[in-house]
Amino acid sequence: MALNLIRIASHEAENPVGCSLKEAFELLEPKLRPPLAITIPTPQEYLLLNKAILYGVLCETHFAKTHIKHLHAIVTDGYGLFASLIAKVVNELYTKLVDPVKCQLIWVTKEMIHVQAVGIHGLLVCFLRQIVGGDFSDGNLWLCFEIVSIFLTKWDSLLEVEPMILTSGLYTYLSLLADHYRLLSNPKLEALKQLEIDFCIKVLREHFSVCLKIGRDLVRLLQDVVHIPNFRATWKDLVLNQGKFKTPGFSVISQLYNTRTSSQYILLRISPEMETQLQFLLTYVKLGSQKRYQAWFAKKFLCAPNRETLIVDIVRFICCAHHPPNEIIQSDIIPRWAVVGWLLKYCTKNYV
Repeated sequence: MALNLIRIASHEAENPVGCSLKEAFELLEPKLRPPLAITIPTPQEYLLLNKAILYGVLCETHFAKTHIKHLHAIVTDGYGLFASLIAKVVNELYTKLVDPVKCQLIWVTKEMIHVQAVGIHGLLVCFLRQIVGGDFSDGNLWLCFEIVSIFLTKWDSLLEVEPMILTSGLYTYLSLLADHYRLLSNPKLEALKQLEIDFCIKVLREHFSVCLKIGRDLVRLLQDVVHIPNFRATWKDLVLNQGKFKTPGFSVISQLYNTRTSSQYILLRISPEMETQLQFLLTYVKLGSQKRYQAWFAKKFLCAPNRETLIVDIVRFICCAHHPPNEIIQSDIIPRWAVVGWLLKYCTKNYV
C-alpha cells in the first residue's frame, strides 16, 4: 500500500503539486506493475508517466527499485523532466512531507547523480535551501547530514557533471558551521560538524579556482569559522601564502574583495517559503498595514530558540537580493529599511 505523500491539517487545501503526482499514479498504476509494457509515449504521456513513477518511488518504498528501472527504460531527455519534478517537490512540499518520503527523496536524488541527470545542480540547490540556519531540530540536522554526505560520497560524479555545485555547498556549510560551533556539548552535532569540516576543507584545498566565483562573501564566511582549528591554516595561507592554493592568477586576497557575491549564493540561506513571504511583504503590503504580516512571519520562522542567526541571512537577502523597481520605491509599500529595522529588534545577542 502506498504511503501518504504529505501531512495535511483538516483546514488546509490539497497541494496542487502533490495532487498532480497522486492523480498520475492512480491513473497509470496498472502500467507500473511488472511485467512492464514499454512503448514510446507521446509528450503528454511521458509527463504523466514521470509523475506517476516519482509518486511510486516516494510512496511505495518496497517497489522503488522497480519504478527506477521503469524510468531508465523510458527516459528520453537525460532525466531532465524527472529531476525537475523532484526539485518541485523539494521546493513546494518538503516541510510537509512525511519522514519516509523524505528518506526516499534522498535515495532518488543519489540515483539521479549516479546517472548524471540533467538539472542535478538545481536539484541539490533546492535541498540546500531547505536547511534552515539556527535550527537544531532533528529533522534539520538530518537533512544537513544527508546532503553533506552526498557531496562527499558522490564527489567525483558531481565534479564531472557540474563543478560549480561545490561552491553552493561550500557557501551553505561554512554558514552552518559557524552556527553549529556556537552550540556547545551537543553529541548529535559532533559527527555532522566533522563531515562539514571535511567537505569545506576539501573544496577549498582541491578546487579553490571555483571557490573564487563566490566573491567577497567567502572572506566573511571564513572569518566566521577561523576560530575552528581546522580552518586556521587555510585562513593563514589565504592571507599570507596564496601559492598554496595552486590557482593561476590568484595572488592576493584583495582579488576576492573586488568580486561581488552573486545573489544566487545569498538565496541559498533563505528557504523558498521565506522568500515568497518576504517578496509579498515588500511588494504588496502598505506601510502601516504590515504588523499582522510581520507577526505571521515571525511566528513561523523566528520564534524558535537559536533562530537569531537566521535574521542575518534575511537582512542580507533584503539588502543584496531583493531589488524593488522605482514604482515600488516611490509608492506607499513598506520600504526595505522598515522591514530591516523590525528584524533587528529580534536580535538580543551581541554577535548577531
